[in-house]
Amino acid sequence: MAVEHSADGSGESERAAGSSSRSGTDTVQSLARGLGVITAFDAGRPRMTLSEVARRRGLSRATARRLLLTLEQLGYVRTDGRDFELTAKVLELGYAYLSALSLPEIAAPHLRRLSETVGESTSVAVLDGSEIAYVARVQARHIMNVAISVGTRFPAHATSMGRVLLSELPDDQVRARCEAALAHPPARRTVTTLDGLRHRLAEVRRSGWADVDQELEAGLRSVAVPIRDARGQIIAAVNVSMRVGATEEHEDPLRAILPALRECAGAIQQDLAASGAGGHQDPAIAARGGV
Repeated sequence: MAVEHSADGSGESERAAGSSSRSGTDTVQSLARGLGVITAFDAGRPRMTLSEVARRRGLSRATARRLLLTLEQLGYVRTDGRDFELTAKVLELGYAYLSALSLPEIAAPHLRRLSETVGESTSVAVLDGSEIAYVARVQARHIMNVAISVGTRFPAHATSMGRVLLSELPDDQVRARCEAALAHPPARRTVTTLDGLRHRLAEVRRSGWADVDQELEAGLRSVAVPIRDARGQIIAAVNVSMRVGATEEHEDPLRAILPALRECAGAIQQDLAASGAGGHQDPAIAARGGV
């Protein structure tokens, strides 16, 4: 059984590698302190002196100096001789985390923020044949909600996310995917002809977003925008959905939601680009976290 030794000679206990214990003696205090020094820097304190770092993290000047010089040697910190600041290399720490994430994991925190901002349910879906499959969702806290969860599937032509996902496909693919489903509308207002669907998809291409008003279910509206990969291809869609009763106080609340929705899609795209999950992968594979 291998034994881990303290690399910095600062007196941390040696412990057997692989021990199931998580007591304080199993942790490396100098590592924790080093990470604490990194997180001491923020937008309000992008540059600090040795004394300021020590004071902010409750360290002695000698300990803070050793940690800062070690971080400087590793390339995470630079100094002009008086002030210290982080370098761009600290982004690699976040990249290592992002590179292990799948589309649902990357989208989740952004969906939560969007839901909190607009006060409605938010979702991400991918296209699978003639249907969309929900891969991430945050449910708003309302008395009445539509029962949708990860894995739920709906006909693509009747949903805002589906129309976004269909909008840039060749016409023959739209026909192959949707012609049979058009004959079985889920609601009274659902489009039922290929020409009608083509017209709506053309509107999505022009505007960059899709709005579906009670075509999936009576009383339900939603608006969606695309999530694109590094090549600009649509790999998923993100939406906000609400009951029609929630729209009565405003002339067109879904249009008012668009700026926040687009911001959410952009943030997801940035994280996908950083992780590599939004590169050349099939969206269904990225959604599962596969390679």
